[in-house]
Amino acid sequence: MDDVYRRPLLRRPTGAGLHRRNLEFPIVNPAFESLLALFAAPAEERLAPISHPARLGPGSASLREAAVLIPVSRPGDAASNVVLTVRSENLRSHAGQISLPGGSIESGDADLAAAALREAEEEIGLPREQVEVIGELGPMALPSGFLVTPVVGLIPTGLGFTACPREVADIFQTPLDLILNPEAYVRSSYIHAGVKRGTLELHYEDYRIWGATAAILHRLAVLAAG
Repeated sequence: MDDVYRRPLLRRPTGAGLHRRNLEFPIVNPAFESLLALFAAPAEERLAPISHPARLGPGSASLREAAVLIPVSRPGDAASNVVLTVRSENLRSHAGQISLPGGSIESGDADLAAAALREAEEEIGLPREQVEVIGELGPMALPSGFLVTPVVGLIPTGLGFTACPREVADIFQTPLDLILNPEAYVRSSYIHAGVKRGTLELHYEDYRIWGATAAILHRLAVLAAG
């Protein structure tokens, strides 16, 4: 794996605005092209549940539904990136870990995609009208009792973000071609409550992406690779 990745600068939009998704959109990024192709294909395999190293499947119906957004910038004058966050150290669960913006579905949310967009707006200041949802992945059951559905959305390149300090310590972008490279992920293990558990890891600069976030992104990478 080439480890010479450098953190992209956040640049302001040029006013071009949103484009509707179109497979004839001039592609300059093979990773972005493979992402569009994945969501243009039949959805049966894509919507299959994602396995988590600590669980065998979706589990019981008592799991609480949640959604996360995978924000992918369109290729323009810069490469496509995926926006990720570092959770605040003050949070009760998964403090300091890298995650995707998201959270539990609420009564006012029309669906899982609406929940993901609302949470992204709250956590990183991403206006929901700037996101074009292109599809979902299958759900992942977490040991914490949540059933999480990843929602993939396209955003203009160069957007600026504002972290909600109560929930987010940092916001950074990772190259899409790294995210969608299945070989970039490595398997490791950790001890939780005296039990050894397996996990996936993806490293970018000084960031260690692991756990559920890495499992979701690895699933996306495998699907996009065909």
